Amino acid sequence: MTIMRIRHDNRSGSTRSHDLGSVDVALIGGGIMSATLASMLGELAPDWRVVVLEQADRLATESSDPWNNAGTGHSGFCELNYMPDPDDAAKPVEMARQFLLTRQWWSHLADRGAIKPDSFVHGTPHLSVVFGDDDRSYLQRRHRTMRRSPLFRDLQYSEDRDQIAAWAPLVMAGRADDETVTATRHAAGTDVDFGALTASLLAASGAHVLTGHEVTRIARRDDGVEISGRCDRRDFRVRARHIFVGAGGQALRMLQQAKAREVRGYGVLPVGAAFLRCSDPAVAAQHDGKVYGQAPIGAPPMSVPHLDHRTVDGLDHLMFGPYATFSTKLLKHGRLTDFFATLRPSNLWTVMSAGATNLSLVRFLVSELLASPRRRFRQLQRYYPTAHRDDWELIPAGQRAQLVTPGPRGIGVLQQGTELITTSDGDMSGLLGASPGASTAVPIMVDLLGRCFPDQWAAGWEAALNSAIPGLAVTEWTDEAVAQATASTAQSLGLAAASVGVMSTEALG
Repeated sequence: MTIMRIRHDNRSGSTRSHDLGSVDVALIGGGIMSATLASMLGELAPDWRVVVLEQADRLATESSDPWNNAGTGHSGFCELNYMPDPDDAAKPVEMARQFLLTRQWWSHLADRGAIKPDSFVHGTPHLSVVFGDDDRSYLQRRHRTMRRSPLFRDLQYSEDRDQIAAWAPLVMAGRADDETVTATRHAAGTDVDFGALTASLLAASGAHVLTGHEVTRIARRDDGVEISGRCDRRDFRVRARHIFVGAGGQALRMLQQAKAREVRGYGVLPVGAAFLRCSDPAVAAQHDGKVYGQAPIGAPPMSVPHLDHRTVDGLDHLMFGPYATFSTKLLKHGRLTDFFATLRPSNLWTVMSAGATNLSLVRFLVSELLASPRRRFRQLQRYYPTAHRDDWELIPAGQRAQLVTPGPRGIGVLQQGTELITTSDGDMSGLLGASPGASTAVPIMVDLLGRCFPDQWAAGWEAALNSAIPGLAVTEWTDEAVAQATASTAQSLGLAAASVGVMSTEALG
């Protein structure tokens, strides 16, 4: 039975179906990961049948929704948690490389007219702001180290209060004259509406998008994988040669259910968050940037405080947070039983030991959960001293599943990023973990295609992607290569290219 192409957008109602027949690839989850993979398959294998199964009645309702993430194109410009050692820039360099590859894919699609950049990406400077002499020393060393890489050559540094006030007026207004403030700034940062991008990528991909379809069972067969589920009280099933599980917090449970040996011993811990949001256009107009600070001691990586300019549906807002919340759900619209459904005899020790060996994290989360509204607002005032309480509302953000993997002696190790899982026979793949997945979606999916479709990869897919994403073939990012790549993507995406120099050379040494 053939599948009808279904018109959709990420705010429309659900669709219905029964037996969906056989497809080449089934993507579980209607977020940015599935959308990115679908966009690539649409170009590499336009004759393949690809179906997207989303349990919600619209796309991108979980981590990809613009109000469930910070919208930062995570390129390492401002995220201090990527670089706890100010003399080691390996992780920021890798993040910057991966996000540049992601931008190149968007640029390729924009040049073809497949997506409209102004609907999802806007140029927004990225800043790091710290307080006190100790953090000033840290930021100096970080800046000096990062500028050794061509990917961060345009990173600016300043200790001058007037300069920092010009970069971030709300951060400096009303601040004590004797307070030590230090900042770095990269003008070529971005604000990304990953929800709008998800809808655009899927619309251009040619995939068959089915919303309102909840997957309840995955069974692996000799000739592929069979997916069963429910849609509006009706059963459906689909058979696929390959399935990708991009279901966020539900991905581990689905891979476990499908008996993927590659996730044996893996566990997840639920992590939730909330943000303060200001939608007053007069206030939002005064803050052009994303300002990241230092995380409190013991805080998880996703708890780094940041004051962000956001553009969603054409309107400007400010967001501050995140504030930790707790639920046993693994999706914002999930069930309270989600976390318990992932527990198996093989991962109980992994999960329990991870909590026991991260007591500082536990104490931080308890402290955050007990925080009063007044205390939360004081945290905002640390970055925006003259903020007015009436301008802000507390909104729930996304629910994440923090990945825990077995370490030495089986003790659980909390993983900061994401991990791509592929089965040995190549019939299944999935993505586990949390931020900064969306910003690195393109290199992750390139990796998936090479691992799961080796014959097609060797027969032309690799060459096609190298042409569309020139950075894949770059072995050394020289100043010239970075300048060329950033300029070309900026032009295609309607962004300003950065070539701004350094406002202060005190930290260069």
